[in-house]
Amino acid sequence: MSSAHSRSSADPVSHALDAAVSAVVEGVKNVGAANPVVLIDGRSGAGKTSLARRLVAAWPQRGRVQLVALDSVYPGWDGLVEGVEYARSTILVPHARGLLGIWERWDWDAGHRAEAHAVDPSLPLIVEGAGMLTPATARLGDVRVWVESPAASRRERGLRRDGETYRPHWDQWAAQEEAHILRDEPAQHATLVVAVP
Repeated sequence: MSSAHSRSSADPVSHALDAAVSAVVEGVKNVGAANPVVLIDGRSGAGKTSLARRLVAAWPQRGRVQLVALDSVYPGWDGLVEGVEYARSTILVPHARGLLGIWERWDWDAGHRAEAHAVDPSLPLIVEGAGMLTPATARLGDVRVWVESPAASRRERGLRRDGETYRPHWDQWAAQEEAHILRDEPAQHATLVVAVP
């Protein structure tokens, strides 16, 4: 057993993410398609981005997997709903129809959309971000993941990651997440619910 594995196993967050990756990989294998779509939702700081990055590294199929983080799509601090709809219409719908999807990154400093990115419908796709699982998006995802995590842990991770930039907006964003949970019941649309300490 390597020392890296030992350290990972000793860290409960890392251990939970490893287990989640294994479960998602099994789900991807069971889809049996060359271009499956994985949607990852959860509140800020829950571990969505870490899960998505680990999943890319552990992807069970040959070739490239595309990863889109909704943090690059949301149009500002009030943009959870609008960002998810933008991702649905410009990324998920074209992918499902076998068409090239084009989305533009949101420049948080300039306050407008910036350079364009393409999504190849022939390749697998992971889209991660708060708000991602809704009745409208769920039908476009083959493997749908809801990540649960305690509020204190999420806040500590979120603020450690984004620092003082995020702190003034934490409650504003959390209110949008809460509205999403009440309105869309994302866990009900998940094929897999994972817990991260």
